[in-house]
Amino acid sequence: MELHLDTHHFTHRKPDWAAAATAGFAACAFFSAVEMLAVLLVTGQSPWIPSRMVAAILLGTGVLPPPATFDVTVVAAALAVHFALGVGLGLILGAIVAPFRLDSDVATVSIAGAVFGLAVYLFNFYVMTDVFPWFAASRGWLMLAGHLVFGAFAGYMYWLLAQLDVQTSPQAFARR
Repeated sequence: MELHLDTHHFTHRKPDWAAAATAGFAACAFFSAVEMLAVLLVTGQSPWIPSRMVAAILLGTGVLPPPATFDVTVVAAALAVHFALGVGLGLILGAIVAPFRLDSDVATVSIAGAVFGLAVYLFNFYVMTDVFPWFAASRGWLMLAGHLVFGAFAGYMYWLLAQLDVQTSPQAFARR
């Protein structure tokens, strides 16, 4: 009698690209809201500081605080950058979890997502700070926790959306 374990080895399984992009977008929206609230509640600083830091990637360092007030141009630029990154990161996460079948259940994909969030944090705050040095000041547990939550939520959303896609596909309706 053979014992077959559901190991997470590489297969040629393709990601659900729509679910991956949407998961990244949704996780980015969730992350942005949580990040702004956490900066306000935990540090007592303006919730617009993260938006200005992200917007500076596109608009230049002239938008960095002070003052860290609301500015529609800054927020629009921050949203554009964040959502583009979110979609891209969602696609990368999908490309990782699908071939290794890490999306086989919600716990595994959420843990894989959190590990991915850790990798994103390390890359953003320890590699990309060579190009965008103003992010070095935000290194720490708050941003680490936010990126772990981002990754776990992106993984969860990918799993959920991929499940919905399978259940609502024309092939699924044909089987009913």
